[in-house]
Amino acid sequence: MIIGALSWGLGWQELSDAVAIGAIYALIAVGIGLVFGVLRLVNFAYGQLVMAGAYTLAFTSTWALWESIVTCFAVVVALSIAMELGVFRPLRGQSPAVMLVTTFAIAFLLQAIALLVDIHDGTIGEIVFSQIGALNESVNVGGVDVRKVTFVAVGTALFALLVIALLLNRTTIGLHTRAAAADFSTARLLGVRANRVISFAVVISGLLAAAVSILLVVSNPLVSPDFALHETIVVLIGVVVGGIDRLWTATLGGFTIGFASGVISALLPTDQSVYLPSVLFGLVIVVLLLRPAGLFAWGRPTTVERV
Repeated sequence: MIIGALSWGLGWQELSDAVAIGAIYALIAVGIGLVFGVLRLVNFAYGQLVMAGAYTLAFTSTWALWESIVTCFAVVVALSIAMELGVFRPLRGQSPAVMLVTTFAIAFLLQAIALLVDIHDGTIGEIVFSQIGALNESVNVGGVDVRKVTFVAVGTALFALLVIALLLNRTTIGLHTRAAAADFSTARLLGVRANRVISFAVVISGLLAAAVSILLVVSNPLVSPDFALHETIVVLIGVVVGGIDRLWTATLGGFTIGFASGVISALLPTDQSVYLPSVLFGLVIVVLLLRPAGLFAWGRPTTVERV
């Protein structure tokens, strides 16, 4: 496949950039998949957590780099917990439709707040000036210029997946989370504490959102109220394509759609990049027609009875 892509004019540098995008999208997919696993909630407001982290980096860009990054993580995790305690927990017994609409409301509320905060100087958008931008520089690897952020993104994604795998398989809270994801009602009857499991998933997803905000700021230092909105929508589609009811299939779906987005963007001429969403979402429709249960959902039924 790679050789075929190269023959169509796609070089190793473009492939490395596509891998970086796929890794970042995989991190977003893990964050979304964790919350969906325990709450059965598609959190559309997840992108606004990434936006909050990006704004934190922008407003603290004159600080020491480590202080700015730590503050970013603290703000995003605190906002994640506030969303869980203030909104999701009181509505936990409501229908999925109510919960989904609530996440839309939270997303647009946070965008509106960001806009109010952002126009303090009469402009919209904040530029992140910090050492983080150095990750956009390239290093030569075997005659190929690869951006530093590619190594950081791939390394972060692999490290995050390894840590989450260890937490889910080797710790009590991880085992409880897996049980809750499989059957929440039965897990509660067996003594699994719902609030503890959900809080664990929310905190981990918040940490991932903060990491994503740092990686996205490298390639897009202009932070605006709709920052990461497009990426979140694309990843949500990728999660469905991969198989939303399993964390690892959802993660693979996020990586796949991110990689495909990078490859298609590199193959399209610059003046035809406007066709990227049409091509990408057209492929998504084809995949869902062929594999409605998910591209990586092997061994499970692909038909659902509609009443």
